[in-house]
Amino acid sequence: MKITGFRVENYTMQMDRPIADSNYPAGENLMPSSLLWIETDEGISGVAPGGGDVERFFHLLEGQDPREVVGLWRQMVDYVHKGGLVAVGGPISSIDIALWDLKAKLAEEPLWQTFGALEGRTKAYASGIGYCLSDEDLFAFYRRMAERGVDGGKLKIGLDMAADLRRIGIMRDALSVASARPQLMIDVNEYWSPKQAVRFMHEIEKHYDITWIEEPARRWDYEGLSQVSRQIKAAVATAENLKSIGEVYPLIHNQAVDIINVSTATSGFTGCRQVAHLAYAYELPVSMMNCQANYMAHLAAALPNHLAMEVVDPGREHCLDFDNHIEDGFIVLGDKPGLGIEVDEEKLRALQENPPARKSAFPFARREGAGAYVKGVDQGEVAWK
Repeated sequence: MKITGFRVENYTMQMDRPIADSNYPAGENLMPSSLLWIETDEGISGVAPGGGDVERFFHLLEGQDPREVVGLWRQMVDYVHKGGLVAVGGPISSIDIALWDLKAKLAEEPLWQTFGALEGRTKAYASGIGYCLSDEDLFAFYRRMAERGVDGGKLKIGLDMAADLRRIGIMRDALSVASARPQLMIDVNEYWSPKQAVRFMHEIEKHYDITWIEEPARRWDYEGLSQVSRQIKAAVATAENLKSIGEVYPLIHNQAVDIINVSTATSGFTGCRQVAHLAYAYELPVSMMNCQANYMAHLAAALPNHLAMEVVDPGREHCLDFDNHIEDGFIVLGDKPGLGIEVDEEKLRALQENPPARKSAFPFARREGAGAYVKGVDQGEVAWK
């Protein structure tokens, strides 16, 4: 079997609701997206959400056996040795995911089984990514998740202490039907400085038992993150936006992180698994970042140190059918070969032929005042102001 070609399809979807964080509290409901197909001479293709400049790497793949996934990953990473993964991690990630999908399809098994998981399920936690949502909509989201057994939630905060405290309480109350003591996580998306994080967390921890705070300072600031971790009760979580195991290592070596957030950003399944295994060597847990169709749950199910995977529901699968669901607080994966994702080409074409009239604000720029002072939300930026 040989790799013979590829196809990338770009589109923009309009989600069912906006998502927002402290850097862009107004929220955005348009999401740019792509799909990649890696094609073979036997007519079987691997599919992955994502795309980018795949052409740059295709000469390394053409004519190769697609089952040699880790070897092909190594060739791609070595190819960009001088420039690094920051600028080109996207296409490497997409290619790697498509190859793993193809490998599992050839084995006629779901990818979680290819990765060696005992069972196709992994614990979930709810993440609204809903800084812009009204208090009522916020409650409805977490209650909806709690009714499916999800007993932990993460909330975007950082610009208004009074509102943050009120909304953490709303999340806790909504989740209480799943657990008398739900896991409460908060995320400031690198908006605070380390000293701000310590000061603000001391106030929050007077009122709530926080499981972890995510990105309380810059993702790479191992000294600042370590300072935060030593001075608060909650765990510090970070790393979902780092691009390689080399960027994660300083955080672990300097005891700057208590929970590693892992994601496709770290060069696909292969790179993500390397980071998770490094964390396991240091007795550190990992938590998988959210993604379309929850496809990263296949790897999460096979990681021995995985806590819970982030799940959201803004509606990002307009042209995708997928073989998993949330039940009793877990993402339950099906038995379809590979990722269990099928692309509805007719719906994809409709999205491409009817693009939104305006440009998406995603990914969000860093908000004014970040790391220096807190710029509060303005009237009209959020529904609860």
